[in-house]
Amino acid sequence: MDRNALGRALAQACTLTGEFVLRSGQISNRYFDKYRFEADPALLEAVASHLAPLIPANTEVLAGLETGGIPIAVALSLTTRLPAAFVRKQAKTYGTAKLAEGTSIEGRQLLVIEDVVTTGGQIVASVEELRRRGAQVDQALCVIDRSGGSSPLLASAGITLNALFTEAELDEH
Repeated sequence: MDRNALGRALAQACTLTGEFVLRSGQISNRYFDKYRFEADPALLEAVASHLAPLIPANTEVLAGLETGGIPIAVALSLTTRLPAAFVRKQAKTYGTAKLAEGTSIEGRQLLVIEDVVTTGGQIVASVEELRRRGAQVDQALCVIDRSGGSSPLLASAGITLNALFTEAELDEH
């Protein structure tokens, strides 16, 4: 599936209209229901194949953020053979008490994987915690960027965001 066809398929499968409160607290008349493509094997595979070339060469671990970034990280791991870590919003308070499950993160270069980014708030919070645990993180990759290509939060945290699609690009479909 070429990139234009993927954009059309994502827009058709994921775009909902109405009134929605986003994680950032913003109100939007459009919502991208990422679970609709993450649950569709053909769409998820196409997303992973288009995201793979956007992975920086120095990436050692794909760090999927709970919950939407995890299926994308798994699909990318299968595509690229890079190991994955699954990053919780908060470390467990029981058992191993880990923030990141899966492969080890300490001292390794991580690429944070997210589904949809509006302000980058969750990425910043997760990256701060990952860094406290010894991970090196300065890049994030998402499927849909709603920030308009500029997130002051991400920039202030020293994180560069790359996206497969911007919201404006999906609007064209």
